[in-house]
Amino acid sequence: MQLKSQRVIAKPSTGFWWQKYSPCLWYLSNLFLAIGYIALLFYALVWEAGNIVNLPMKTIGFYNFCLWDQEAEKLNCLMPEELKKMGVNMVALVLSRICIYITPVLCLFAASTVLQAFCLKDRDQWKLACVLLAICVLILPVGLVLFTFHIRRWILVSEIGKVFAMLVGAHGLLLLHVVIIVLYLARQFKDTHPRGQFFPQRSFP
Repeated sequence: MQLKSQRVIAKPSTGFWWQKYSPCLWYLSNLFLAIGYIALLFYALVWEAGNIVNLPMKTIGFYNFCLWDQEAEKLNCLMPEELKKMGVNMVALVLSRICIYITPVLCLFAASTVLQAFCLKDRDQWKLACVLLAICVLILPVGLVLFTFHIRRWILVSEIGKVFAMLVGAHGLLLLHVVIIVLYLARQFKDTHPRGQFFPQRSFP
């Protein structure tokens, strides 16, 4: 009996390990996710200029619409008036630009809000960060769909470059960050407000 009890005492506690390392894992997960989607967005929209198609004979992006001119044997970048004559909806194009390029700005605000939430340990800061990220999750695909739908006649699937993949990847990281924050808030609300009790037993960590 004594040996058996000693074995039970020597057995490592999984709950203790989780309580010890969960704050560090929580911090690193938020940090890596924020760095990931901000880096993807700025690389795709600033460094690559948002060009969905970037080929020697064709460049199509949110601000560039250049097609190959066979007579001049060079790329001809079309102006808004010329795009209207070709049947491109300029209102949809402008809306897609707004949705796409406002996303990295909101992501920077969300990242700063997450940092404040860590420093102040404030539930409202986490809620605000979650709302900002949720807006980014909604408007990023809306901008992509608006843009690709109205210029689909000039783009082949095989011509889509890495910018589109980066934007899709950034959207996936944003969605994952929203889910993580929502689950964290739900767990903290359950801990502070047990079932059948209105007032919290402990403060928000």
